[in-house]
Amino acid sequence: MINDVFHALSDETRRAMLRSLAQGEKTVGELAEPYPMTLAAASKHIKVLEKAGLIRREIRWRTHICHLEAAPLKQAMDELAQYQRFWTERLDVLERLLVEEDAQATASTDLKPAPKPAPKPRAGE
Repeated sequence: MINDVFHALSDETRRAMLRSLAQGEKTVGELAEPYPMTLAAASKHIKVLEKAGLIRREIRWRTHICHLEAAPLKQAMDELAQYQRFWTERLDVLERLLVEEDAQATASTDLKPAPKPAPKPRAGE
């Protein structure tokens, strides 16, 4: 199921449809409207979202109404949180190493003697 969620989220159009549904229920036509696509193409996107459990489709007479189902998004966020911890730890180590490197560079330039002035040219040179 989680693979279906990530597959559904991998497409920009489907992510935008989910953002739209976060504002409230929408018909298939309303979800398709912002995009240069047919209702059939929009319906394919919606089927992918349904398979992932991210939306629920309700039929009112002849109108298909879509609702956001947020629970699978929570599962995806929990899965991604593991990687967030991994990268946070790695970035913390990188930051510490860069701070140490900067401190060493500053210390080494503070210890260097001042450069000798260039010799004055002699007369006739």
